[in-house]
Amino acid sequence: MKLLKRFDILLNKLEGGLLILFLSAMILLAFAQVVLRNVFFAGILWGDILLRHLVLWIGFLGAAIATSNGRHISIDALTRFLPTRPRQAVSVLTHLFAAAICYLLLRGSITFIRNEIAMQTTVYESIPSWYGEIIIPVGFGLLVVHFVIRAVVGLQSFVRGEGPA
Repeated sequence: MKLLKRFDILLNKLEGGLLILFLSAMILLAFAQVVLRNVFFAGILWGDILLRHLVLWIGFLGAAIATSNGRHISIDALTRFLPTRPRQAVSVLTHLFAAAICYLLLRGSITFIRNEIAMQTTVYESIPSWYGEIIIPVGFGLLVVHFVIRAVVGLQSFVRGEGPA
């Protein structure tokens, strides 16, 4: 169990580092685009395309971090009124359900990437579009991993009779 928690923490730090890197690049690129357009009446041709892809990457990395920290979007209007043990059981089930849905989305996004590769679509010049879109299956994969980890940790807490994990 400790190994699983360590893996989750390591993955969380890696995701956080990438998130900071991509957000910094996005801010710098957007600032450069504004200055170039307003002062020099020019711009970076591929800048807007890269910014759109960075938004996608930041969104998925942010979702993975939120899931890892138990801050992902959830509806808890009814579960907050349950006693601790039933609330833990419902939490485990909802994490497993979310993992299953993310897994289905992962499979669909893999099909999407395969189609992008087969169609040889490009983003700019000869850069394949799937380079920027690969975060979609990777992101859903990360979500599956984090939801499963949270379910396993929650199940262990439930079995041991401990408080919420």
